[in-house]
Amino acid sequence: MGAQFIKHMGAGFLTGAVLFAITGIIAVLVWPRERSSKNDEVAAKTLSISDILRSFILPTRNCRDFYLALVGRLLLMVGWSMVATYQLYILQKYVGLSVDESGTVISTMSVISMIVLIVTSMISGPISDRLHRRKIIVAVGSVIIAIGIAIPIMMPTALGMMLYAGVAGTGYGIYIAVDQALNVDVLPSQEEAGKDLGILNLANTVGQVLAPVIVGGVVATSSYATIFPIAIVCVLVGAVVIMLIRKVK
Repeated sequence: MGAQFIKHMGAGFLTGAVLFAITGIIAVLVWPRERSSKNDEVAAKTLSISDILRSFILPTRNCRDFYLALVGRLLLMVGWSMVATYQLYILQKYVGLSVDESGTVISTMSVISMIVLIVTSMISGPISDRLHRRKIIVAVGSVIIAIGIAIPIMMPTALGMMLYAGVAGTGYGIYIAVDQALNVDVLPSQEEAGKDLGILNLANTVGQVLAPVIVGGVVATSSYATIFPIAIVCVLVGAVVIMLIRKVK
């Protein structure tokens, strides 16, 4: 959808804002109230300021695997975002397409990614549960993402970018279906699961913030072609970090 607004950025931003607002309202209307809400409200009223401040302290016990999962996801998100966020500029500056051509290719890439991501997510999740394995599946997904990112290096064409979307999208679908389950398994404290999951989810945001910083520096000193090997290294190192986790198979 975003590619359709490539020449009408203002309308695109406005459409995005409206969709965000609508989905937020729908979620509030249809999501059932938790059964534990009353108990949570009572507990919340008894919290002191020191209790609230203490809840922001990072885990310090039984947290080795927790931080490995955090770093692994952060590296994956940096590598993934370096290419995914800059698809438009890669198509124009690296592949050499016009603005209109880039918009058409991005639309096609998005459809390809959506299809393979949905299919692989639905398949890899049950497989992980059946095999009782998390790490290896997350690592396999990361390797497939790296292979997808490598394709435009050998094929700097629109077809190469579409193949990237299909292969990397397949790996990302495998990754996201199992990585969250792995994160739950490495939580150091069930009593603070919400806080700790929030910290793990920061890897998504921080990764998406770091990617433009890295890409900006790379493009300023080199070229868009350099983005791909750096992204591959980030993704593969992230997979190695995940494999170092001991608590989860």
